This record gives sequence, structure tokens and C-alpha cells, in this order.
Amino acid sequence: MRCRKKAKGRVVLVVFAVFFFLKPSGLPVAAAGSEETQQEINLEEAIKIALANNPDLAVAQHELLAAQSREKFARGACLPKVTAGVDYTRFLDNQRLIPARYNGETGLFSRDISSGGLTFSVPLFTAGRLKREFQVAQLLSEVLRERQERLRDEVIFNVSHVFYTMLAQMRLIASLEFSRQALQEHRDHTEQLVAARKAAGVDLLRTEVRLADIQQRMVREKNNLFVLERILANLLGLGETNKHLLPQGKLMEEIPVLMEEQEAISLALNQRADYRAAKYEAEAQSRRVTAARAELWPTVILVGNYGYRWALDSGSNAGSSKRLDDTGSLKIAVEVPVFDGSRIRSRIREEEEKAAAALQRLRKLELQIRLDVQTALANARSAQERVETTKKVIEQARESLRIERQKYDFGKGTISDVLDAQAALLEAEAAFSRALADVNIAHIQFSLATGKVIQ
Repeated sequence: MRCRKKAKGRVVLVVFAVFFFLKPSGLPVAAAGSEETQQEINLEEAIKIALANNPDLAVAQHELLAAQSREKFARGACLPKVTAGVDYTRFLDNQRLIPARYNGETGLFSRDISSGGLTFSVPLFTAGRLKREFQVAQLLSEVLRERQERLRDEVIFNVSHVFYTMLAQMRLIASLEFSRQALQEHRDHTEQLVAARKAAGVDLLRTEVRLADIQQRMVREKNNLFVLERILANLLGLGETNKHLLPQGKLMEEIPVLMEEQEAISLALNQRADYRAAKYEAEAQSRRVTAARAELWPTVILVGNYGYRWALDSGSNAGSSKRLDDTGSLKIAVEVPVFDGSRIRSRIREEEEKAAAALQRLRKLELQIRLDVQTALANARSAQERVETTKKVIEQARESLRIERQKYDFGKGTISDVLDAQAALLEAEAAFSRALADVNIAHIQFSLATGKVIQ
């Protein structure tokens, strides 16, 4: 008898401690916000907001625009260059305004001479260096464009991943709430049985302990939902807001028929933007090697100028009154690298090694794409099997709980059997929620792995 009283006392202390430390005043139930501050949002709306506001996408867009500007800059190096200039020079001694064109020609002399005109230069021969540099700039623009496309797919995947996880989390919280209500009803029924001396008082205490356990689990899962909500808001690029996002939608239970592994890998190699970007990058590096080798060849440039020179003071006219005259020239300059301390050859070796590294990165990405496809297919099949299995387990757990309750009502079962059956049902529903989330995530994971994210 004394042992039974001690056991009851311990159970009472446990119940008191659980309710004391888990009272709802300070935990994420309040942090999750009230219904007045909730904003319903479906997956399509979330993706649209993310594509418009996500900071990573904005950074990628600015980098692409910068690359396009570099492309225009490289193209400009292949075209003629024209500049206009004005200068003023003061000499210690009088200088001739323009050089003499024949022996004995009179001219104007002055210490203050100014000139102005146009100068143009045209690259006649660079061994293809300027052309290759322009092609490199074009390919790098394509690299960033493809990377932006891949980043866009990844943003859609991340938003969908968090969205589906939140839907599953909300389903789990609903299961916990249903279980709590069922246990509350069972507690009330047990209380009546205890009052009628058809059940022991310890059965009531055990039920209250299980209720407290579900309550603290609900607090934990609501906190997890709140964290997921903040992650989603961050992916959407939303700043400080008083509204809390409430996902709306259904989780599909079946994945559409997936293709075979080799077919999926072939599709991924054709569709994935990051693979195309890696190929463009390898090709650009190959063009850099050619451009570096071109520096070993002579460079031929045509340079011309035309303008005016005028004297700003009286100077010594030497019989001439012309204070302004035009001048012009045209020349071809040839520059041949003779000795540069092996700088050009060192640069060629550097670009060749970078080209080899780019090819290895491309090969590594091919292997990663194969792994991504294989992983996505395995996850999809596993998630589908778990959904089908847990659906059957839920049905069996519900029937088991019904039987245990009936046995308890007729005095042929124990409260432990009822509570264990209730816990088994809750765990089955939790496993089903996780499996549903994994099914939907596996679907978009396969789409991401093959390079075609479904919106």
C-alpha cells in the first residue's frame, strides 16, 4: 500500500513539473503569431515573390550585366579608336610653329604654342589576340547567364522544399492536436471510471502525463514551424513584417512515373544550365590560351592624326604673318616581342594549366550530375514506398487503438496498452507526414537533378 502511494506521489510530481515548465506563456505558440497577422500563400505565389526579391538572383543579374559590359569593352578593342586632344606648351626659346617643308621656307616662331586635333589608331594585325579576347568575353557572359538560370532553378527548389516541409509540419501539428483532443476525451472518460471505482487513480495520472508530453511536443513542433516560416521569408527576400506566412496547398501522395536512370542522366547532361556553364567556361579558357600565344607574334597598328598648331604670342615672325597652320601624319607601327623575361611564355603555361583544370571541373560536374540523378531516383522510390507503408500502418494503428480502448472500457485491458496504442498511432501519422513531404521534395529534387524544375 505504501509503495502504491509513493508511486502516485511520483506521478503527481512529474505532471506538476511538466506543466510548470511547459506552460504556454513563453514558447513559440505566441511567436508564431495570431490569425489576424497570418498571410496565406500558395507555392506559385511564393515562387513568384522569390524570383522577384531573392538577393542571390539580384546579385547574379548584376554580375551578368557587368559581364555584358566587359563583352562590349572587348569588342571595342577590335574597332578603330579616335581621340580628340588640345595641348599648350611654353618653351624657353622660340620654336618653329610647324616643321619646314622645303629648304629656305620662312616660318613663324613662338615660345607659346598650342595644338589640337584628332588621333586615330587601327589594329591591323594582332595574330587573333583581340578576336579571341572578345570571344572569351562572350563566353563568360554565357557562363553567367547559365549560372543565373541554374540559380533560379535552385531558388525554386529551395522555396518548394521549405514550402512542402511546412505543409508536412502543419499536418503533424494537426495530428498532435487530434491526439491531444482524443487523450483529453479519454482522460475525461477515465476520470468517470475512477469516480465509479472502475479504474485506478494512477490511470488518470498516466493519461495526464501523456497529455503533458503531447503538449510539450506541440510546442516544439510549432517552434520548428516558426523557424521554417522565417527560412521561407528569407528565401522570398522579405524584410521585417508583422505578417506570418501560412502555406496553402496539398501534398501529393504519388510521384509521376519517373524515367530510367540512363535516360535521366542523358537528359540532365543536355538540360542542366550549370553543365552548359561549365562547358562554356572550359571553351573560354581554351580561347584564353590562344590569345596568350598570339602575344608571341608581332603587332601592327596604323596610327594617324590631323589637327592645327597656333602661336599664342608675337614671337619672331621671320617674314611670315601666318599664326595658324594645319598638320597631319600617318604611320604604321610594328611591335615585336624580343625579350620580356619569359613573361609571355609564363602566361601561356598559366592559361594552359587553367584550361586543364577547367576540363577536370567539367568532368567532376559530369560525375556529380550522375550522382544527383541516382540520388533523386533513389529518394523518390524510397519516399513512395514509405508513403504506401505508413498509410497501412495508420489504418492498423487506428484499429489497434479502438480495440485497446474497448478492452479498457470492459476492464480487460490496461491504461498502458491504450496509451501505447495512442502513441503508436501518433508516430505512424508523424511518419506519414514526413513521407508525404519527402515524396513532394523528391519530385522537385528529380526535376532539379535533370535540369528542368517544375514550377
